[in-house]
Amino acid sequence: MENPKLKKMAEEWLEEATITQIQEKFAQGELTSKELVLMYLDRIAKYDKHLHSILEVNPDALQIAEALDSERNEKGPRSPLHGIPILLKDNIDTHDKMHTSAGSLALKDSIALHDSFVTEQLRRAGAVILGKTNMTEWANFMAIGMKSGYSSRGGQVLNPYGPSKFDVGGSSSGSGAAVAANFATVAVGTETSGSILNPACQNSLVGIKPTVGLISRRGIIPIAHSQDTAGPMARTVEDAAILLTALSGSDKKDPITTTNPFAQKDFSKHLLTHGLSGKRIGIALEGFIELLSEEKQKVILAAVDKLKTTGAIVIDNIEIPSAKAAWKYDVLTYEFKPDLNAYLNSLHPLIPIRNITDLIDFNKNNEEKMLEYGQAVLIESEETSGSLTEAAYFNALEFDLYHSKNQGIDFALETSNLDVIVFPSEEGSHISAKAGYPSIAVPAGYTAEGEPVGITFAGTAYSEPLLIEVAYAFEQMTKFRKAPILKKNKTI
Repeated sequence: MENPKLKKMAEEWLEEATITQIQEKFAQGELTSKELVLMYLDRIAKYDKHLHSILEVNPDALQIAEALDSERNEKGPRSPLHGIPILLKDNIDTHDKMHTSAGSLALKDSIALHDSFVTEQLRRAGAVILGKTNMTEWANFMAIGMKSGYSSRGGQVLNPYGPSKFDVGGSSSGSGAAVAANFATVAVGTETSGSILNPACQNSLVGIKPTVGLISRRGIIPIAHSQDTAGPMARTVEDAAILLTALSGSDKKDPITTTNPFAQKDFSKHLLTHGLSGKRIGIALEGFIELLSEEKQKVILAAVDKLKTTGAIVIDNIEIPSAKAAWKYDVLTYEFKPDLNAYLNSLHPLIPIRNITDLIDFNKNNEEKMLEYGQAVLIESEETSGSLTEAAYFNALEFDLYHSKNQGIDFALETSNLDVIVFPSEEGSHISAKAGYPSIAVPAGYTAEGEPVGITFAGTAYSEPLLIEVAYAFEQMTKFRKAPILKKNKTI
């Protein structure tokens, strides 16, 4: 970077900069959005060849930032996100010069005909869409055993805390790695089951998986309408809450959002340092913590001990009857075909992939590039009718809803009179996901080798304000997050 002012700021200030800190510099005239974009682009160029977290950068980002700077000078900022660079997962539609491909070479030339709801909300708030992040291909609903963060279009996303050692998490792996590495202020991921929470835990981030209905799913490449949602990925709870405020809203084209009671709510009002005081916190370890390594278990248990010093009422070993239920992904298998076919059929007429059959054929015809891990999951979904009329689908859906709610989250909350449930890392995320309920992952520490570990706070439908209070208080008390040490690209 040649500009001495920007070089100094990038070296001394940019890393871990929060939305509030950036807005203060904007207001004081010490920084412009255009300069901020330049610093992030320089950082991506220096470091991302080792991580593969960014698929493409918005070619209009600098011009958009400059226009927003002019608007700020004339009219003031639109929102706390005015001029803030944000990265989007590559399954979120943007009607611009960037592609939306779900990480697949099959859609490498696909440019969305319309912005997604998420993109509309961000543009309205004055954010700069900086680029698209790599992800596990088709949100890890393509093959059995596909490695988290792998895609045919972008290669393998690596964890900035240990590129050759630690799992990056998926499927919002690129969003997780990029925000952890300070390539943007915040990012948007998506989750069907664990795909925000897992990379948040693995990259020492805050990840909010909202209630299904808080954010419209319109314009997001789907897996299953029962569970899909977008959500914030950030380095702090405050930044995540600010982003969630912008993303939340009602959308006539996504009926479930009419259940959203927070369409105009400012979630940052729930950033309370005393947010844990008096809260009844249930600890769910049995059936979950044993899935983690011994090192991670130690970190989790230490974090639970910290919770017991906060003024919260901590109830150990709460009962979740469905903890060891025979969970399957059958609902996703049945919903994927009609949901994906509807999305593919809405693409530009020149895109030849119009349905899941076309996708499977494309992969077969380009086997060397496309089938590193096969496509057994795609084929399994293709073999369903696509009409959602099978008895097996209804049985699976009813099983999931009953066990995730009546014998899962709601059972635990009501039986033990809890406000919030704590899960180790992202374990247990499938229960909240199947219920359509919200969760927030926050950093909980690191193993002796330096691998990030997180814990997850979970609640019932539309309990985001409560979860934010608890997560923020825990974060402020512990301040576990630290930035990774990155290796520069040899070409820079």
